[in-house]
Amino acid sequence: MDQAKADFIQEGFLSLLAGLSPNTEALWGKMNAQQMVEHVTGFFLVSIGEMRFPLVTPEEHLPKFKEFLLSEKQFRENTKAPVLPEEPLPVREPDLASAIQQLRTVIESFFTYFSNDPDKKTMHPVFGWLNFEEWVLLHYKHVTHHARQFGLLGKP
Repeated sequence: MDQAKADFIQEGFLSLLAGLSPNTEALWGKMNAQQMVEHVTGFFLVSIGEMRFPLVTPEEHLPKFKEFLLSEKQFRENTKAPVLPEEPLPVREPDLASAIQQLRTVIESFFTYFSNDPDKKTMHPVFGWLNFEEWVLLHYKHVTHHARQFGLLGKP
């Protein structure tokens, strides 16, 4: 398991979010700062099986997606998950600070969920069944994508 990526997910990304304000504008995409934080929270809920979506990737394409997952390639700007609507979802939390606290709680739940069984697998609608190590790689790609989106992390 890539401990540096796990550490970034647990602490680094959350630290970067301290530089986010409700008025921080995205460099691309339609989400505002709070919508992005709540979107990332939803992604973690998928990884612990609390939100479920059916697999949308044809089985024969899964090896290609797994190859991307295991690579150092990043998500491109404006990459949109096929299970999400065209317009961003409305916010659920009362404010950005509450959304960030909710994200912190759900990230802790992710690490707890897999702590006793890192080989346990949950379904991602695009990448298929993923274990803890694979989810860490995917979460890392996802949170760094959104950190770049809001100018919190420079381009590599």
